[in-house]
Amino acid sequence: QLQASGGGLVQAGGSLRLSCAVFGRAFSMYTMSWFRQAPGKEREFVVGLSWIGGRTYYAESVKGLFTISRDSAKNAVYLQMNSLKPEDTAVYYCAAARFRPGIADILSTEAELDYWGQGTQVTVSS
Repeated sequence: QLQASGGGLVQAGGSLRLSCAVFGRAFSMYTMSWFRQAPGKEREFVVGLSWIGGRTYYAESVKGLFTISRDSAKNAVYLQMNSLKPEDTAVYYCAAARFRPGIADILSTEAELDYWGQGTQVTVSS
């Protein structure tokens, strides 16, 4: 139900915009997040977005550099990544969860998210 795209190869200092399209029951999505997994490392939280309220929460490592946004009409979420560094190289995943009692509006733990995109590779060369 999620499809991530927009990855590629970029030089350090460059920018990329990732997209995450939501298919199916998009209206029921409550929160969406981006994670990334670098080679040899565990997957880590990047940013989360409350689908209804628009509240956001960024990992410290990307704060001020990455921006998440949404287009409700297109059922899509975007991740604008600026001033990219080699350490941003990773497979980026979008993930989402539907509303359920007690759920937080932003989720940073993998296990809490119900749907995952296939990932898109971002490579930043030095």
